[in-house]
Amino acid sequence: MPVDATPGPASSSPPMSVSTPTPLTDASLAATRARHGFFTRAGGVSTGLYAGLNCGNGSGDDAANVATNRARVASCLGVSRENLVTVYQVHSADVVPVTTPWGAEGPPKADALVTATPGMAIGVLTADCGPLLFADAGGSIVAAAHAGWKGALTGVGEAAIDAMVRLGARRDGIVAALGPTISQAAYEVGPEFVDRFVSAAATNADFFSPSPREGHAMFDLPGYIARRMNRTGIADFTDLAACTYADEDAFFSYRRATHRGEADYGRLIAAITPA
Repeated sequence: MPVDATPGPASSSPPMSVSTPTPLTDASLAATRARHGFFTRAGGVSTGLYAGLNCGNGSGDDAANVATNRARVASCLGVSRENLVTVYQVHSADVVPVTTPWGAEGPPKADALVTATPGMAIGVLTADCGPLLFADAGGSIVAAAHAGWKGALTGVGEAAIDAMVRLGARRDGIVAALGPTISQAAYEVGPEFVDRFVSAAATNADFFSPSPREGHAMFDLPGYIARRMNRTGIADFTDLAACTYADEDAFFSYRRATHRGEADYGRLIAAITPA
């Protein structure tokens, strides 16, 4: 499926020089009239390791900068800043329904959110893991899921779709898109990782290719997510095919920061609000 926007090539102009967020969007999601965005680093106020639109409350960034960045995302989606909600992500397949902002107890532990409440925006934070956004045919029921390897393997995407169906969505009318995710070329894993996937299903061997390092392999997380989504019976799935590791100007990357020995990293946000 076509993608409405893609990050530009690396340049000498840092992403934080842009004053307004410039999210990537998917044409199929946009057609439902649900407002959404896979936000890049562009349009934020954070500096240093977090330069740009860092939306991670769990990062070591200045809390005021994160709050400003999240407010800009909320404005871009047309909701109030307090109505943009995320969860405490734990690499699970758990989904929480959202009708109001979180109370004093703070965000629950989960890795997917679903809502049919106008004026609420739900989002997930990533820095290599796969951000999935979903909408039903009319855009009135939406979901967001954080699909790292563990969440993808245990079915967080499918759980989000099931939660939408429980709210009244027709499975065969749901569309989904995968935003910026680490690509196979940048995702080396060890033999125990391969064993875990292949023991779950022999066909999962399709998503591993040889690594230059003996005993290791390169894992295709986007491809794995795509196969699972294409087997759910939903109307359409799109992979925006943007690699977080490869495009430093546009995206934060946990693995890139780790390879450099950096102390921390920023978090991207992908969010959606019902029509």
